[in-house]
Amino acid sequence: METTSYAIALGSNRRGRHGAPEAEIAAALAALGGVQAVSPMLRTAPLGPSRRRFANAVAIVESRESPPELLRRLKCIERRFGRRRGQLWSARVIDLDIILWSGGSWGARDLVVPHALFRERAFVLVPLTRIAAEWRDPVTGRTVRQLLARLTRPVPAPR
Repeated sequence: METTSYAIALGSNRRGRHGAPEAEIAAALAALGGVQAVSPMLRTAPLGPSRRRFANAVAIVESRESPPELLRRLKCIERRFGRRRGQLWSARVIDLDIILWSGGSWGARDLVVPHALFRERAFVLVPLTRIAAEWRDPVTGRTVRQLLARLTRPVPAPR
């Protein structure tokens, strides 16, 4: 496969062998390889039952891997970092998700690109806008900047 680019979301809200969540993200970036750009880290409130705040970032990664091949490698990195499958949205040492792919869309039973929920997540769109604001969502045709503007625009008050 030719070299393509991926937007990878990274999140952590639990200490691991590399230290605090920010250190876990830095170590995951080193393990990824092919990193072309990294957003600033963002601290965010957790979704769901977890009580710990998350450190979040997005990286643009170049790879010759297909989306399923990259997903397998991301899951391997998560396991090496101590991530165990469990309760949805629980505390985790590291979370690595494929958000967008320069090749467009990918759909399979175990992987959908673009990520199904990324349009609704400021903790993904804010850092992604810092490094790839003009990337387009292949489903909606909107840029990342436009998706963030739609997500964060004020809701009009009822009349």
